[in-house]
Amino acid sequence: MSEAPNPLLDFTDLPRFDLIQPAHVKPAIGELLAAGRTLVEKLTAEATPATWDNFAGALALGLEPLSRAWGVVGHLHAVNDVPDWRAAYNEMLPEVSRFYAELGQNLKLFDKYRALQASPAYATLSRERQKIVANEVRDFRLSGAALPEEQKPRYQAIVEELSQLAARFAENLLDATNAFAEIVTDRALLAGLPDYAIEAAREAAQQAGLDGWKLTLHAPSYGPVMQYADNRALRARLYRAYATRAAEFADGGSKPEWDNTPIIQRMLELRGEEARMLGFAHFAELSLQSKMADTPAQALAFLRDLAAKARPFAEQDAAELKAFAKDHLGIADFQPWDAAYAAEKLLQARYAFSEQEVKPYFTEPKVIAGLFQVIESLFGVRVKPDTAPVWHEDVRFYRIETADGQLVGQFYLDLYARETKRGGAWMDEARSRRRTDGGIQTPIAYLNCNFSRPVGEVNGKKRPATFTHDEVITLFHETGHGLHHLLTRGEELGVSGIHGVEWDAVELPSQFMENYCWEWPVLEGMTAHVDTHEPLPRALYDKMRAAKNFQSGMMTVHQLEFALFDMRLYGGFDPAGKQSVLDLLSEVRAEVAVLTPPAWHRFPQSFSHIFGGGYAAGYYSYKWAEVLSADAYAAFEESGDPFDASVGQRFLDEILSIGGARPALESFVAFRGRAPTVDALLRHSGMISK
Repeated sequence: MSEAPNPLLDFTDLPRFDLIQPAHVKPAIGELLAAGRTLVEKLTAEATPATWDNFAGALALGLEPLSRAWGVVGHLHAVNDVPDWRAAYNEMLPEVSRFYAELGQNLKLFDKYRALQASPAYATLSRERQKIVANEVRDFRLSGAALPEEQKPRYQAIVEELSQLAARFAENLLDATNAFAEIVTDRALLAGLPDYAIEAAREAAQQAGLDGWKLTLHAPSYGPVMQYADNRALRARLYRAYATRAAEFADGGSKPEWDNTPIIQRMLELRGEEARMLGFAHFAELSLQSKMADTPAQALAFLRDLAAKARPFAEQDAAELKAFAKDHLGIADFQPWDAAYAAEKLLQARYAFSEQEVKPYFTEPKVIAGLFQVIESLFGVRVKPDTAPVWHEDVRFYRIETADGQLVGQFYLDLYARETKRGGAWMDEARSRRRTDGGIQTPIAYLNCNFSRPVGEVNGKKRPATFTHDEVITLFHETGHGLHHLLTRGEELGVSGIHGVEWDAVELPSQFMENYCWEWPVLEGMTAHVDTHEPLPRALYDKMRAAKNFQSGMMTVHQLEFALFDMRLYGGFDPAGKQSVLDLLSEVRAEVAVLTPPAWHRFPQSFSHIFGGGYAAGYYSYKWAEVLSADAYAAFEESGDPFDASVGQRFLDEILSIGGARPALESFVAFRGRAPTVDALLRHSGMISK
């Protein structure tokens, strides 16, 4: 292998997933880190002019290979978390973190950017380049470049340790999730579960060499049990196992080394120390420096205002649910593991509608074709199958072209859950759009979900996978992120696609796309019953629409609970004080929640967004961006056509294609003609008081 070229260093086109192995990581990343340090030394020399071409542009292009290669490594760690890949990733994670921490603290680089911003040449730069320079100056301040030299080693150590802790948090959660299995040998215990869930559990048991049915804590298995299983004790056992993952309990085969409690404590300490070193009162102040919300107080006021509007509806939802459970299901002592089950029964009783009834119509081939039709109709492009090396046989690859056949971008689609794949759904980038000497480098994205894979056969052929409507919404959501990355017209890496977009605006395109999952012309064309091949009946669609805002009040305050907890946790909470993290969560729940989990529930230990992801002091952005997305979609509603070509073109021109080249609020106003309001979100959620 030492004589063959390292495939991680092949940047000619697509990542070489057919060749890349864990053993390639250390030599490739080591070489790119060394090249990066040499480049930085050259560009910070006094002889290098502080101009775009000689300095800023050269730095961005010179560091792109490291970003792309490490992005591939991180992606494989997320979708193929086997021991060798985990070890390869974790071995180089401290080195990569140290490099970027050093970069952010390099005073010579900071001085060059400030000199460029202060020079007469700055006014002659394009809007994109000016925004990049301004962002860099801001980010250098936020990365400790202006710290005294004696403090920089400590700051670098903090950044390095935080990156390692975030990786361990996610790994612990995955390991704890995988460790649990409920093996059912009496089929009667599965009463109420839909056939697809029973069949999947049967296949899971067979693959494990077991008799009976295997239930797990992965979403495609756990969700149906909580929603449909008549056996209350079974629901309670899975709920307890799910709620205590990666915590101090030994439920379901968990191990003490997977307990995320000390990781949470340490991360809070380190993020607080990091913020104070940079002159902020707490981490929330630091986090919001690069977001649309100006201050933590503004974000909290936004969340509490929305909570005040939603809570009366949530209280009504909860009261109806408990009354129904008591009167119709015989559940007098209502518990959290009854919530999804009782809600499903109430939904069926009120609307004669069930997700289970709809699921067979959302067959994978029709859903994918319908999604692509929406993209093509809205933005005047074409989506076609393409070929590429992939990391798993389930992965598909596609290309987006203009109407005249010009390549716009490409994306991988990895739909199914696997034990070696982290939970949830996400979009990430493999390559960003930029101008090169030879033309345009087109963007590439990863779209990842955790849906149920196909189960069963008909006439000797594998049946296609079927999705719940919620899963279809998730697919449209992640595709919205992908379109933000792929349909950009940016020509500079720093503001191309989602780069440079404020974190609390990044969810706008993703949540915008969710609206199309409720339009009849879309659903009619993207459904075909798995057995009869008939499209979704209009009568069933009408029931779906009627049930759309079922318990929306409860769901809204549930998300606000997470967002308030996150902002308060990073906005002044003292990890060394008398109040514990769980005490704070209880306080937040007392303020907004209408259903309270048991005392042994350990939600923070699995809150990946703020401990294993990038949402620390930023979870509020889901609701913040939901206001933007609902208001944006209202422009199509006002036109009377969800596929209005002129409105779609304006959304493409002013939101998607702009990327981070200007502040998100300016982009929204350019599209909508005014500042955003909360009215459309309340209307879409059925929470307009009568």
